[in-house]
Amino acid sequence: MKIYVGNLSYATTEDTLRSQFSQYGTVDEVTIVKDRETGRSRGFAFVTMPDSSEATTAMEAVNGTDIDGRTVSANEARPKRTDDRGGRGGRGPQRNRDRG
Repeated sequence: MKIYVGNLSYATTEDTLRSQFSQYGTVDEVTIVKDRETGRSRGFAFVTMPDSSEATTAMEAVNGTDIDGRTVSANEARPKRTDDRGGRGGRGPQRNRDRG
């Protein structure tokens, strides 16, 4: 199960999150999402745990707790969007250019 962890301190490390979640079971992967340009944390991460019951226990235990001075949220991650509506770039809504 993939867990979304939000409201992280910029100082929080993957090791810190692994330590928090591994108290409740096996942690396969921890990924802190970083800004492409600055390399700084964007304030959220994903933790992957193979056993869904351990993951649920970990989510419930960690949600609302303090990690590095911030009250974090932990929820089951939503699947990635596969449509074209999200994301950056693009030109926004197109106007009818034939009007006068």
